[in-house]
Amino acid sequence: MPTDDLPETFHVTTDEQLRAVSNLTRHRIMAVLRFEPASITQIAERVGLAKGSSSYHVRLLERAGLVKVVRTRKVRGVTERYYAMAARAIVLPDPGEGGPDVLMRHAVADLEAAPVEGERHVRMAHLRLTQEQFVELGARLEALADEYRELSDPSLPDASLVFALFHPAAREQAEGEAK
Repeated sequence: MPTDDLPETFHVTTDEQLRAVSNLTRHRIMAVLRFEPASITQIAERVGLAKGSSSYHVRLLERAGLVKVVRTRKVRGVTERYYAMAARAIVLPDPGEGGPDVLMRHAVADLEAAPVEGERHVRMAHLRLTQEQFVELGARLEALADEYRELSDPSLPDASLVFALFHPAAREQAEGEAK
């Protein structure tokens, strides 16, 4: 099943789905499946897990509706299943005030695990924007990410793009929480 046939978004709404995406290993499995279907053996090789562990995590993702079987084939009398993402994008619920942002935690973990000698572009910028500029910048960042997702070629090496545009907590509030 090519990714063109996938629904655009899948909204995480249940606790089971949130637990499924909150695990770093399952997050990495979903990254493997973002462009093309893969078997448990292929997933295990790409993520660096035993086949049994990969199978366990894929079953949890499948039960939560985040991945699905898109094709099967017989291999030496055993049915091999190929899994794909249930949608092109997974939309997580707002973590709420003070709640951990699962996506950012996974992004930091992936960044820390990435080879140090590889090329990276990591930057943090503090901006002062009008509300209109804030909204415009958010839309431009999302459009740029969508544009490059459309250009993605599964035969090329993975690259991850993560951005967060937000209004930080007021300085007084942050200082009070630190005490």
